Amino acid sequence: MHEDGFTSKLRRLSLNRRRPCKPMEQIKANHVGRANFKAGTVKDIIKPEKSISNQVSVKTALDEMQARAIDSSPVIDQRGELLGTLSKNKMNRNVGGLGHDPKTEPVEAHIEKNNAYCFEDQTIAEAEQMMLNAKIGEVHVVTREKLLVGTINIEAIQKERSRKRLEPPKSRA
Repeated sequence: MHEDGFTSKLRRLSLNRRRPCKPMEQIKANHVGRANFKAGTVKDIIKPEKSISNQVSVKTALDEMQARAIDSSPVIDQRGELLGTLSKNKMNRNVGGLGHDPKTEPVEAHIEKNNAYCFEDQTIAEAEQMMLNAKIGEVHVVTREKLLVGTINIEAIQKERSRKRLEPPKSRA
């Protein structure tokens, strides 16, 4: 089966989901070669996502991630504000490797704060362009107050594009 350039790019991006970008900043859309469809707002295709509280221990976070069969999870504070992401591998290396007790070690020190996110009221085209520019396949979705709503990924955008039979964004390569 022959893949066009866009499908090939999507496949590579979906394998690169958690690549860090700017420190917990909303990435600005680059309008050169921007996505050329208006399929609604991000909130139309958000996938809900469970999160971990910043108040728990490393062991509790690892147990929760194990139970959900995931390698990383967003972290929120008491209000629900997105603080960053926890990585199971990073916590295992840092806590176990340094001899800290995972039952008492707080997750706060292990939160990766260099995560991309978009706002729920942004257009899908803007979110897609941000992901393409940052070379990532998934971003957290937040309200304007940075409260976590869920995630959006490149596959959901592709599905929306197929459903509406819309053109892919113009490549800048």
